[in-house]
Amino acid sequence: MKKKLLTFSLVLFLASTAVACGGSDSDSDLQKITLNEVAHSIFYAPMYVAIEEDYFAEEGIDIELVTGFGADKTMTAVLTGEADVGFMGSESTIYTYVGGTEDYVVNFAQLTQRAGNFLVSREPVDNFKWDMLKGTEVLGGRAGGMPQMVFEYILKKNNIDPKTDLSIDQSIDFGSTAAAFSGGQGQFTVEFEPHATALEEKGDGYIVASLGEESGYVPYTAFSARKSFIEENPQVIQSFTNALQKGMDYVNSHTPQEIAEIIKPQFEETDMETLVTIITRYYEQDTWKDNLIFEEDAFTLLQNILDEAGELDERVPYEDLVTTEYAKKAAEK
Repeated sequence: MKKKLLTFSLVLFLASTAVACGGSDSDSDLQKITLNEVAHSIFYAPMYVAIEEDYFAEEGIDIELVTGFGADKTMTAVLTGEADVGFMGSESTIYTYVGGTEDYVVNFAQLTQRAGNFLVSREPVDNFKWDMLKGTEVLGGRAGGMPQMVFEYILKKNNIDPKTDLSIDQSIDFGSTAAAFSGGQGQFTVEFEPHATALEEKGDGYIVASLGEESGYVPYTAFSARKSFIEENPQVIQSFTNALQKGMDYVNSHTPQEIAEIIKPQFEETDMETLVTIITRYYEQDTWKDNLIFEEDAFTLLQNILDEAGELDERVPYEDLVTTEYAKKAAEK
């Protein structure tokens, strides 16, 4: 009898241990999706909220987040199948389409609607005017990339010729311009956060202008995937978009302090006060959309910017490179 009781107790113990340790193996039910982001930036707060609040898991997706450090690298990862979804400037999808890629990359969700970088000066500037850049050296971005093209777009809006009125250094790798600026290169630099605020905190620079405010609404970053992947995995794309919409809803209904508390694990090296400062800056300039729908007028503006930058040989059809089906369904939930 004692032996039977002991055996029964052992069975109960093993069963309870299996449950406590996740013996149902529920994680294996999640669809593994590799997401390659162009950069790891507070600028993309809604995406990190969706990750940290388990919105992707709620939608049946296990996200593996990889940072590409440049739209060209992110696009390469998507085209080669190394990544399922890419998060980058949509100009890259236009370049690959024009280049003749058969299984081209389609945008299905737009996240940001303003530029996320800032102009940083080596010296304090009161009442900054864009013509103050004439005759100066500015550390810029990669030719053909959204940061550089939006910068040039703003210069032209202010009657400044990017080629003759100032010197723009485009030789420095993405993410290394802040260090170069601290080392003495340039009189101004164009920086994303947290690098812009970090330069201020170190006393190496001063934020004098927001490119997001100056450029107006621009379809700066979007989520995209190969045409074949979207066609073969419509439910995965829908679930992915649903999770993003939940993240978008959160940032549009909570304070910068609350958003900072949620995404802090993504930015352990940034103290909470700085994190709140940066999020507030993005929050107040209306960085994030209410929904993820990539409208046709935004795509037209994007092509206008590429055209002005001399990076567009021909216009491409909106209906080929953008699908709004998934974003519209997510907005209705």
